[in-house]
Amino acid sequence: PSSSSSSNLNASNASRRQSKAVANNRFSKFSSLSKNNNDFQPRLILSQIVALQCFHYFLLSALFQCNYVLFNQNVSVDRIFTAKHLHLWTYEGWIDNSAILVNSMLGAVLLSLIVEKSKKCLDFSVTLFLIHLLVCWWYGGFPNTWDWWIIHITGMIVMILLGEYLCSRRELSDIPLLVL
Repeated sequence: PSSSSSSNLNASNASRRQSKAVANNRFSKFSSLSKNNNDFQPRLILSQIVALQCFHYFLLSALFQCNYVLFNQNVSVDRIFTAKHLHLWTYEGWIDNSAILVNSMLGAVLLSLIVEKSKKCLDFSVTLFLIHLLVCWWYGGFPNTWDWWIIHITGMIVMILLGEYLCSRRELSDIPLLVL
C-alpha cells in the first residue's frame, strides 16, 4: 500500500510540474510585450530613433517657419543642414541658434514621451546628433565652423540633461490607484 501511494504522489507531482510548464510556456509569448522587459529589442529601438529624428526635423522646420514670421528670415533647407547661418556673434545668427536650442528642449520632452527611460537619454541624444551630423555632411559638406559645433553640442547637452530629468520625474511619479 505504501508503494502505491508514493507512486500516486509522484505521478500527481509530475502532472503538476507538467501543467506549470505548459502554463509558463503559454504565457511566455506575452512576456515580450511587457514594458519592463529588458531584452534587446532592435525594432523598438529603431522605431524610437526614427520617430525622434522625424520629430526633430519637423519641429526644427516649424521653428524656422516661426523665425520667418517673427523676424522675416528666409526659410531654406540650408538653415537646417549647413553652418552658413549659424553665427555666435550676430543677431541674425542667434535667431537660428535659439531655434536649435529651443528644439533641443523640445527634443528632451520627446525623449520623455518616446524613450521613457532616463538611462537611455544619453544614447538616443548622441545618436540623434550623429545622424544629424551625417545628414549635414552629406548635404553641404562637413561642418567646419566652431559656431556649428558649439551650438549643436550645447543643444545635445541640454537635450541629454533635460531629457534625463524629465524621464526620471516620469519614472518616479506615483502610480495612480483606483479609489473605490
